[in-house]
Amino acid sequence: MAPVLPEEAHFAEVPVTVGLVSILGLVFSVSLFSWICCQRKSAKANKTPPYKFVHMLKGVDIYPESLSGKKKFGATEKTDTSTKQGSGLATGRASLHLDLEKRDLNGNFTKPPNTKVRSSPDLELSSPHPGSNHGGKDLSSPKSGLSSHAMTPADKGHDKEGGLGTLFFSLEYNFEKKAFIVHIKEAHGLSAMDEQSLTSDPYIKLTLLPEKKHKVKTRVLRKTLDPAFDETFSFYGIPYGRIPELSLHFMVLSFDRFSRDEVIGETLVPLAGIDLSEGRILMNREIIKRNTRRNAGRAELLVSLCYQSTTSTLTVVVLKARHLPKAETNIPSDPYVKVNLYHGKKRVCKKKSHVKKSSPNPVFNELFVFDIPSEKGLQDTSVELLLQDSEGNGQNPVIGRLLLGTTSPGTPGEHWREICDHPRRQIAKWHALVED
Repeated sequence: MAPVLPEEAHFAEVPVTVGLVSILGLVFSVSLFSWICCQRKSAKANKTPPYKFVHMLKGVDIYPESLSGKKKFGATEKTDTSTKQGSGLATGRASLHLDLEKRDLNGNFTKPPNTKVRSSPDLELSSPHPGSNHGGKDLSSPKSGLSSHAMTPADKGHDKEGGLGTLFFSLEYNFEKKAFIVHIKEAHGLSAMDEQSLTSDPYIKLTLLPEKKHKVKTRVLRKTLDPAFDETFSFYGIPYGRIPELSLHFMVLSFDRFSRDEVIGETLVPLAGIDLSEGRILMNREIIKRNTRRNAGRAELLVSLCYQSTTSTLTVVVLKARHLPKAETNIPSDPYVKVNLYHGKKRVCKKKSHVKKSSPNPVFNELFVFDIPSEKGLQDTSVELLLQDSEGNGQNPVIGRLLLGTTSPGTPGEHWREICDHPRRQIAKWHALVED
């Protein structure tokens, strides 16, 4: 047997040395990683998140809940009140809240310290600033002045009897930016939409009428009948002279994850007679039941129109109808649509759709094309649509009538002017039919 040389013994020790070094390196790496994770966890636990952040989207600045996701609205308001009434001993977190309340979307201060704030006749308030004096009486903070009356149990019972709750909000106009500002503060005494928990998940849809171009909504607040939204919406590009022509429509809904959201109520606020030139106005309105009778028993027809100026043709698409009344025998009608084309007072063409048997909400989806004299266009042209019931005995009573033309009032006239101003564009609208 050959003896082991020293060089071979040296090479046999190399794997053992490499294994020991690898084990020591692995232990060191694991220890270092654990130490870094512990440091980050402790730093994150000690870090105080910002109180609020501003989210800008399409000219709307929204103040959401705190980043922790907890709805401590009562604690929030107490902090705000103590901060505003304090003598300079506020903490850094409260100072951040005051800065955000006083700054606009660009981070600049928008109001001087002595900005006037007024209340509508619905609120018995003179000024929301603490310490201000009016008639020898001291006023409290904006929170207490705005909602302390609504928070009493007696008033909650009054809200239930008189309506579906009370909505608190404020209005303001920024002349420098030509912005109309609506601040939705809170609501009290809403109706419970969830029968099991006896609560609701409310949110608010806000629409500027009559154009309906500006539509915004608040976030959803879970399981509460007294939501504190505290959200501000800024509508830009609205001249101050147009404010009296507008109205605010607040729709209060309850979010439902598995079906259509339920409507709690609504309130309409006309802006005529409201003077925003002197500063912000605090207001409140009763939430009433949604008006569902405006379309009850009145048939509606969805019609799409398109005018081709190059070929001088008018395309009429009868899409569908709804809210058709039942006959005296309580049997669903057999509806169809007759389309008449008029030049002046003379009928030049007529067409009709197929009959939909026993259908209270028929879907037609039928297209009709009419030739229009090129020299006159749509100026002297009008379209009449008759929704009739096919009874099979030659007597087909008219359920409703719709006239589309330049001289038509309301929505039919607007629809006709839109297709005249925008050729080659298909425009569809719902129209309420007039009973003959």
